[in-house]
Amino acid sequence: MTQTKEAFKARVREWAEKLDIEIKTISIRPIKNKWASYTKKSQLLIFNLELLEMSKKIGDYVIVHELLHFNVPNHGKLWKSLMLAYLGDYEKIEKRIKMRCSRDFKE
Repeated sequence: MTQTKEAFKARVREWAEKLDIEIKTISIRPIKNKWASYTKKSQLLIFNLELLEMSKKIGDYVIVHELLHFNVPNHGKLWKSLMLAYLGDYEKIEKRIKMRCSRDFKE
């Protein structure tokens, strides 16, 4: 399932609107050892280009994961409860991503 950068960015904006988060810049480019990153000071979101080849569920997981960090800096109880509220089965998706990471990235 290949999607365009524009389509992926549109999904990021849709999720940002649902989460009431203002985004300044979205970048999609090759990243060596992670799926995404967020820089609070510049409000820059960077997503790994490989996400364009992955399922919508995995893409949404990474999008929501990063957007929640705008207001929740860690992966504590609040972050987990928000992930559950927005994505439901997020832990299953997380396991799929971690399995892929172990093959693609040396963590």
